[in-house]
Amino acid sequence: MSENAFGKGHHLHLIDGSAFIFRAYHALPPLTRKSDGLPIGAVAGFSNMLWKYAQDAKGSDAPTHVAVIFDHSAKTFRNEIYADYKANRPPLPEELVPQFPLTRDATRAFNIACIELEHYEADDIIATLACQARDAGGRVTIISSDKDLMQLVGGGVVMLDPIKGKEIGPDEVHDKFGVGPDRVVDIQALAGDSVDNVPGAPGIGIKTAALLINEYGDLENLLANAEQIKQPKRRQTLLDYADQIRVSKRLVQLDCETPLDFGLETLEIRDPEPDTLLDFLTRMEFRTLTNRVAEKFALEAPAIPDTPASPAGGAPVAAPDWPPIDHELYRRIGTMAELDEVIATIREAGAVAIDTETTGLNEMTADLVGISLCTGPGVACYIPMAHVAGGGDLFDSGARVEGQLDLEPVLAALKPVLEDDAILKVGQNIKYDWKMLARHGIRMKPLEDTMLMSYALGSELFNHGMDGLAERVLGHKCLSIKDLIGSGKSQITFDRVPLDKATPYAAEDAEVTWRLWQMLRPRLPGHAATTAYETLERPMIPVLADMEMAGIKLDPEHLSRMSNVFAQRMAGLEDEIHGLVGTRFNIGSPKQLGEILFDQMGLAGGKQGKTGAYSTSADVLEDLAAEGHELPARVLDWRQISKLKSTYTDALQTHVNPDTGRVHTCYAIAGAATGRLASTEPNLQNIPIRSDEGRRIREAFIAAPGHKLISLDYSQIELRVLAHVADIPALKQAFRDGIDIHAMTASQMFGVPVEGMDPMIRRQAKAINFGVIYGISGFGLARNLRIPRAEAQAFIDTYFQRFPEIRAYMDRTVANARRDGFVRTIFGRRIPTPGIDTKGPAAGGARRAAINAPIQGAAADIIRRAMIRMPQAIRDLPARMLLQVHDELVFEVREDACTPLIGAARKVMEGAAEPAVKLSVPIVVDAGTGDNWAEAH
Repeated sequence: MSENAFGKGHHLHLIDGSAFIFRAYHALPPLTRKSDGLPIGAVAGFSNMLWKYAQDAKGSDAPTHVAVIFDHSAKTFRNEIYADYKANRPPLPEELVPQFPLTRDATRAFNIACIELEHYEADDIIATLACQARDAGGRVTIISSDKDLMQLVGGGVVMLDPIKGKEIGPDEVHDKFGVGPDRVVDIQALAGDSVDNVPGAPGIGIKTAALLINEYGDLENLLANAEQIKQPKRRQTLLDYADQIRVSKRLVQLDCETPLDFGLETLEIRDPEPDTLLDFLTRMEFRTLTNRVAEKFALEAPAIPDTPASPAGGAPVAAPDWPPIDHELYRRIGTMAELDEVIATIREAGAVAIDTETTGLNEMTADLVGISLCTGPGVACYIPMAHVAGGGDLFDSGARVEGQLDLEPVLAALKPVLEDDAILKVGQNIKYDWKMLARHGIRMKPLEDTMLMSYALGSELFNHGMDGLAERVLGHKCLSIKDLIGSGKSQITFDRVPLDKATPYAAEDAEVTWRLWQMLRPRLPGHAATTAYETLERPMIPVLADMEMAGIKLDPEHLSRMSNVFAQRMAGLEDEIHGLVGTRFNIGSPKQLGEILFDQMGLAGGKQGKTGAYSTSADVLEDLAAEGHELPARVLDWRQISKLKSTYTDALQTHVNPDTGRVHTCYAIAGAATGRLASTEPNLQNIPIRSDEGRRIREAFIAAPGHKLISLDYSQIELRVLAHVADIPALKQAFRDGIDIHAMTASQMFGVPVEGMDPMIRRQAKAINFGVIYGISGFGLARNLRIPRAEAQAFIDTYFQRFPEIRAYMDRTVANARRDGFVRTIFGRRIPTPGIDTKGPAAGGARRAAINAPIQGAAADIIRRAMIRMPQAIRDLPARMLLQVHDELVFEVREDACTPLIGAARKVMEGAAEPAVKLSVPIVVDAGTGDNWAEAH
C-alpha cells in the first residue's frame, strides 16, 4: 500500500449534497444578489452549512477524507428499468435551478471534493465510495438522513442525521424498518415509495413487509413461497405483483459498482485556500460569512456593499440572527407565581405564540392537557394541567401527576390576556387551539396563523404543517410526537406522557410557531399576499370555528333505515350480477371483474395496466353500459349503492357527538390552492345531490325542534365570474336580463330560438358551458354527451367561434401562468400552476387547471367574503350558520325568523364581491327552507 492510499485508520465523510441544497433552500427567505438580482438563498444556506461542517469536523474522530456528492440530473439508469421512476416529483422551483451550479462552486471554494456523475444518482456514488472504503479497512460516515442509504450501514459504515445530530447504526435501521441493513432493500421493494414512484406491492407497508421478511428470510424466498401465506389478500397480492416487486427491488438497490475515475486517496481532507474562498463569498455578496471567514484566517474582509440581499419581489427581509433552538431553556410552570411572571412577559411583548396539548385530534371530544407559550427565541414554557401517571393499561393508577397547576385557575388567569385586543395571539393552525379554549369560555383575539401565511404565499406544492414548515423555513427538525406517544395498539394519549418529556415537546411547538411567524409575516408584502391573507384567510378562523362547534343535528334512525335498504338492494344486485355471469365472484375485485368482462365475456375495450390487470374504472364501465351491456350497468349500480352505504349511511352515524347529538365537521382553510374549503371528519361536501339516494341522505340532517334549516346557494357563480373576467358581452347581457343562460348559449351556437327549445339541445349547451370552464376536450365532451368525438369537437369549435373572448381568456391565462408560475384571482389570491410547462400527457391537465383556477378561485373567494361578513349581519337574529358546501351556505334559524334571515343573508352573499371588485354581472342567490337539508336545498 502506498503512503497516501486509503486504508485502516482512515475515516471518510460522504456528504449528501443534494439534501443539503434543498434544506438550505427552504431554510432561508428567497434572497437575491443585490448587484444583479440572481437568486442566492439556497447558495447562502449551503455555504453556511459547509462552513459549520468545516468548524465541527475536528477532534479525535475527525475525518481524514471527505467529499460532497450531488445528483447530476433527473434521468438515470433507473428510468430505463421503470419509465415512471420519480415521475410524481414536482418540477424544481424556478429560482432554485440557477443555484445548483453555484453550490458546486461553493464546494470547490471550500476545497472539498465535489462529485457527480451522469446517469447515476448521488446515492449510487455514495454507495460505491462507502463500499470501497469499507473494503479497504477504513471507516465511513454518511452525512444524510435519507432512508435509501440505510442499506449501506454496518461493517464500519454509519450515517449521521445532520438535522438531529444523531448517529444511525444497525440498531436505528432496525428500529425504522424492522430488519437489519442487509434486508432494507427487501422491505422497500415490498412497501414501495410514493415519493420516488416505486410501485412496490399494493397494500403492503413497512410493518407488514418486515413481518414477511423476518418470517421467510429474504424477498426471493418469500415470493417463492407466497402460496403458503395464510392471509388470502396478502397471498394474492404477492402472487399478482411478484414481477412488480422484483422491479421495485432493482429500483431501490444502490449500485456499488458505479464507474468512478478517481481513487479514495484523492478525497483527502484539505483546508480551504483563504483567497479562493473569500473571492467566492465576496462575489456572492455573503457579507456575514465573508467576515467570519476573514476573521478565522486573520485577514481583512473584502468590502461588500452594506445592503442586505432582498427577497424576490419585495422589501428586504434579512434572516434573523437567532441562536439555535435549545430545549434546555424551556420552563415548566408549576406555581401561580411563575404563571404571573409569564403573563407579565406576554403583556410586555405584546404578542405570544400559543399551542394547546390535548388528548386527541378532535377538538369537540379531546381534553385539554396543557398550554405552551412563547414570546421570543428560547423564551418558551409549558403549563401542564392534566397529566396522569401510568401508560393507560388496566393496572396503572391514573393518578394526577404532582407539580401541575389546576386547569380552572390557569384559564382564569390567562383569559384576560388571550382576549386582550392589544396582545396578538399567534398559532400554527390556531383554529384548533381557538376551539379548545372556546369550550372553556375563552375566545382568543386578535389572531395570527403561520399555516395560513404559508398558504397565502402560494406554496401549495408543500403541505403547511408545522414539521414541514420548520424544516423548510427554519432548518429545524421538530421533536416527534410518535416518539412520545407511540403508535398502534400501544399508543398513549398526551396526558400519559411524563412531564420531563412533555415539556420540551410542547414548548418547542410554541417557539417554532413564534419563529415561523417572524419569518413568514414579512414575506407577505413581497409576494403581494397581504391582502389575501388579511381579507380571505385570517378572518375565516373564528367564523369556521363557530360553525364547527355548532354542528348540525342528525337523525341516526333515518340513516340506519337507509343502510338496511341499501344492504337489501346490494344483495339483490349481487344476485342479479352473479346470474348474468353464471358464477359467483367478488364484485368488489377489479381484477376478477376485468377477467369476467374481457376474458370470459370477450367484451371490447379492455385495457391492461402494467400489472396485467384490466381497468374497470367508472369510465370503462359507463362506456360498456352505453353500448347496451347489462353487466357493467348493474355493477355501476352496485358500486354506487355500496359507496353510499359505507361512506354515508353507515359512517355518518359514528360521527354523532354523544354530548350534542350533532355532527361536527372540520373545515380545512388551507385545503386547496384555489381557496375552496375542504370538509373532513366527516366530509359533508361530497354527498350526491342529483340522485334520489343522495337527497334521502340529506334528509337525515335535520333542524332542532322549533327551528328550520335554510339553504342559500349561489346560482351559476362560476359562469358569472367567467363572463366577467373574460369580458363576454353576450353572456354578461344574458345574466343581466335574467335569461336562461344555457338556452341562450344553445341559441347562439345552433341558431335555434329560445322559445320551445328541444331540451336535448339545451342539455348539450349546458354541458359545454360548464365543460369549457374546466377546459374540456372533444373526447371528454363526447363521453359526457354520449356522442361521436367529431361531433363533440364541432360543438366546441362552434362555441369558440360564438364566444371568441373565452379562447382569448384561456390563451392569456396560460401565457401568464407560464411567465409567472402562478395565476391570481380577481381578489388577489395567488394560485401556483405547477407543471404548466410540462410536455406529454400531463400538459393538458396542467393547462386546464391554470385556466380554471382564477374562475374557481374567485368563486371560492366570493363565498369566503360572504361568510366573513355573515356573523355581523345576522347577529341580532335567532340563527347560526352551520355548513358551507361549495357554493351553498346552510343555516339553522328559529321558525319565526326565516324571512328576515333569508333577507339578511342574501344581501350579504349577493354583495360579497364589493367593494374590492365591482362585477359586471349580477350575483344571484337562491334560497330554500325546510325541516331537513333536502327540503331546504
